[in-house]
Parts: sequence; structure tokens; C-alpha cells
Amino acid sequence: MKSLPVLAAIAALTAALAPVSAAAQAVVGSPAPEFTATDSHGQTHTLAEYRGKYVVLEWHNQGCPYTRKHYVSGNMQALQKEWTAKGVVWFTVISSAPGTQGYVTDAQENEYLAQMHADPTAVLMDPEGKLGHLYGAKTTPEMYVIDPEGKLIYEGAIDDRPTPDPGDIRGADNYLSDALTEAMAGKPVAHSYTRSYGCSVKYAD
Repeated sequence: MKSLPVLAAIAALTAALAPVSAAAQAVVGSPAPEFTATDSHGQTHTLAEYRGKYVVLEWHNQGCPYTRKHYVSGNMQALQKEWTAKGVVWFTVISSAPGTQGYVTDAQENEYLAQMHADPTAVLMDPEGKLGHLYGAKTTPEMYVIDPEGKLIYEGAIDDRPTPDPGDIRGADNYLSDALTEAMAGKPVAHSYTRSYGCSVKYAD
């Protein structure tokens, strides 16, 4: 049996290491990881500066058919316009590494935004995957909702139709809208975590 001093030392080491591991991933119901990122116009954004507002993070890849489903149909743009009009901060995030599907330059992304009439608050460029790894983003699209207190209240799929067919959008249960509607009404989010669907995020590693 280990002595008490040894057990105490092990416990102290575990406690010291735990925050490092916890900070590496977003956890629903816990404070969302703080971040600093640069958008496609060169402006820097931090999560902290948007405290007091709902924040949506939308992982994006232009080349992914599941992403195209929601853009070609106009669904994602409609959601962006609807919720930003209600004061929500909406960040589209691109974590595709150079040379992989979905990687774009700032100029290419701004051209795409204009072409698609997309209207997020900003597009955060994350070619090194730092923000993606911080939140554990796995697919495009994948959605996260952070409440005004800075707590992560939703992570997962945009809706309950995990196909690349735009025809499946009609009649789908949109989990993102559900989460924002419930939270803004002071109600608990019924589905705070769902399994995301789409293409894998094209990280460098």
C-alpha cells in the first residue's frame, strides 16, 4: 500500500495536470474555452469581448457537400441573418489546413461570402487548426452555441437530417435554432449535445 505522502503527491500531480487537459476541449455545460482569432478582413476577435451576447461557432468547408447543402439552398445564410438580427454573434470558422479541401485565402473567402450572400458576423481563419482543436470540432458543418455568461450550451449537428441532400432541409428539426430559442426564453436546452455530421475537418495533423 502506498504511503500517505506518496498518495498526496500523486493527487497533487493529477490536479496540476487536469486543467491542461480540460482546457483543450470544449465541454457542454462548462465555460467555453477563450480564444483569439483573426477574421478574413484581418480583424482580431476574442471570445471575451462578446461576453453578454450569444455566440455561434459554425465550422465550414466550401468543398464539403454537407456544407454546400446548407449554402446552395440558402439555409445557412437565412439562419445567419435571422439570428444576427436578434443580437447573436455568428462566427463561421475555417480550420482547413493549406493544401487540403476547404482551405481558402482571405480574398477567396470574402469573394465566396459575397457570391453566396452569406452574412456571418465574421469568418475566423484557422489554418493551423488551433481554434478547431480547442473546441474539438470534428465535422463541417458543426455548430456550437455559447451563452451570454460564456457557457457552452450546445454542440453538434445543425439539424437531424445527416445527408448532403438539400431537399432534406424542409421539415428538419434545426437543433441550432432550437437551442437559441430555448435559451433566449430562459428554458434549458433540450438537446444540448448531438452527434455532428458532415465531412471531417481537414486539419494539418
